[in-house]
Amino acid sequence: MKRFYKRFRFWFHGLRPAHALMVGYAFYVIIVFLLLSLPICWQTDWISPMDNLFIAVSVISTAGLTTVNTAEVYNVLGHLVFLAGIQISGLGYMTIGSYAILASKGHLSKNRINIGKAVLAMPESFEPVRFLRNIIVFTFTIELFGALILWQAFTEADVPYPLWTAVFHSVTSFCTAGFSTFPNNLETFSNNIKISLTISILSLLGAIGFIVLNDLINSIRSKHVRATLTTRIILVATFGAITVGTALLFFDVGISHLPLRERLLVAFFHALSALTTSGFNTFTISKLSAATVMVVIILMILGASPSGTGGGLKSTTWSAAIATIMSFLRGHDEITFFKYKVPHGRITAAFAAIALYLIAFSAGTYCLLIFDQHPFEDAAFEVASALGTVGLSRGITYDLTIGGKIVIIVMMYIGRLGVVSLALGAVALYKDKETSHENHESTSEKKGDIVL
Repeated sequence: MKRFYKRFRFWFHGLRPAHALMVGYAFYVIIVFLLLSLPICWQTDWISPMDNLFIAVSVISTAGLTTVNTAEVYNVLGHLVFLAGIQISGLGYMTIGSYAILASKGHLSKNRINIGKAVLAMPESFEPVRFLRNIIVFTFTIELFGALILWQAFTEADVPYPLWTAVFHSVTSFCTAGFSTFPNNLETFSNNIKISLTISILSLLGAIGFIVLNDLINSIRSKHVRATLTTRIILVATFGAITVGTALLFFDVGISHLPLRERLLVAFFHALSALTTSGFNTFTISKLSAATVMVVIILMILGASPSGTGGGLKSTTWSAAIATIMSFLRGHDEITFFKYKVPHGRITAAFAAIALYLIAFSAGTYCLLIFDQHPFEDAAFEVASALGTVGLSRGITYDLTIGGKIVIIVMMYIGRLGVVSLALGAVALYKDKETSHENHESTSEKKGDIVL
């Protein structure tokens, strides 16, 4: 066994970062699957292996899609497995292990640092060890404060076991996982401002990413604003998309009967839930109109930000596409973000990521329609949710055939690898050229690199 472990470790550390991530996440899926297959994690007589596998992939991908009602099927021990898997995956499976090694040895291997950079989409200008420490501090501090606020809110709402419920939802919110201990997710709290806003803020902090949080802590330490170009792009893109999404959802006929305050809260919550890929819902998604379904699908595809816990295309990627289109319409030869020129390789990588993402989305939708005869909008919504690791559904997940479940499992796994699986290969094609050219271009901002 010891010899096998050494050989595996030697083989694993010889892998490229993208391949190491694929193997690493697959390993954690297997662990969670085996744990969830134990009857001691159930509060029912039987759960099929396929359902356990589906849930395991959903946990590690932080997608939140479920083929069974997890609140009623799994017990507290099962939910603890959820929580551990979500926390490890949300941080990036290398982060906790790297921090433990750092604490004991004081340094990290070059290979582990390279994999960490791939997991976290870390800018080249960032110091890996310090960034890693900041991630751990950010995560547990934010989750702690979130749990305390939710504890009070759930206590006021007379929720059973409010402390456990608060901790669970604080972690799943920040890790944008969308799992809930309530059978109907958060629909009971559609008009509860404290719960809705706390979940929203936790999801937003997880989704905007550790680059933004790192800039925030540096600004506090230096007592003046030190926002990198990436941070400014992320904030403008994220809040802009949430604002537009909220406005469009507000006029949906499905929520038009709600009181004004609740209607605005529901529209905001679901626009943010779709964009940050947190996947919580306070309103039954199947009741939304077809036009609003299209808006939510677009938001799920756009997704969160690099170095964050969310999925989707990433804000910097689609922002680069918008900047390219605007430069073309204005007749400009150079593509700029806030007056800073963007290297050609970055733009090429962004469009490659978008193309690959849309190909995966189209293929997934086609395959799901082959196996399951659901309406097109429901199938497209389900695939967008799985690929974006969102977790929202129009109610077809429970009815998926084995073939349909396999399609969604593949989409969730691809979605968890995200830019690594869909765009890293494209980025690598231009990395050498970009590296050689960037030394001659005054294109990158001194305060930080652009991360796509």
